[in-house]
Amino acid sequence: MKHVLARAVLCAALVLPVAAQAHKMWMVPSATVISGDDAWVTVDAAVSNDLYYPDHFPAPLDALVITAPDGSIVKPENAATGKYRSTFDLPVPQKGTYRLAIVNQGLFANYEIDGQKKRWRGKPEDMKSAIPAGAKQVQVSEMANRVETFVTQGSPGGSALKPTNKGLELVPVTSPNDLMAGEKATFQLLLDGKPAANLKVVAIEGATRYRNAQGEMDTTTDKDGKFSFTWPNAGMYWVNASTEDTKTSVKEAKQRRLAYTATLEVLPQ
Repeated sequence: MKHVLARAVLCAALVLPVAAQAHKMWMVPSATVISGDDAWVTVDAAVSNDLYYPDHFPAPLDALVITAPDGSIVKPENAATGKYRSTFDLPVPQKGTYRLAIVNQGLFANYEIDGQKKRWRGKPEDMKSAIPAGAKQVQVSEMANRVETFVTQGSPGGSALKPTNKGLELVPVTSPNDLMAGEKATFQLLLDGKPAANLKVVAIEGATRYRNAQGEMDTTTDKDGKFSFTWPNAGMYWVNASTEDTKTSVKEAKQRRLAYTATLEVLPQ
């Protein structure tokens, strides 16, 4: 039941416009740049009100995909889910950048049965059996959400940074683990492998628990899907973009809602 509730909170958090979000999902590694033949990182993952303070729900790890620099898929170790956060350990022996992603795809439906409004979230193959045959005013949306962070062993690079060309995703122009306070960093957003133009992108510095204002920065992608931020301070940043279209893969769904989120570390000069 906990995983079902956590997934419901996750879906609700990621399909709402950024300004309306009370809960934000994130992953934070214990280090983003490391060295050594026996290097490890520990990662926290949660859905919370404050960045990066676990105070609401653990992030479900059943949709976690870890890609090593050589493109191979790596399994986490010592994975655990508690009351407010999930954690896992990751050995990082390969040189280059690892991509850690929680990738959620599925359907969200509103319907009415016997005069009562109902909601359902799940996989396309389960929808027919989950929604009663007599349901009325059935509205189905497709969701594709990606939450990421990056860990680099030695020098940045590797095939893990190549896009999958599925959904909304980030392509680094500036290495995601070579970010400095006061310096400009540039990235590109792709939508199904093509530049995602004219999308609003928001960046919020962590530790929101300890200040009154969110202090969000925002920008808009250009015609090539590129955007830039100049980081005012060192720290962890939550970067988010979302969009909607009608390019669904399920005929019952009339719209597709997509979101992308990354946690990036900015180091001091």
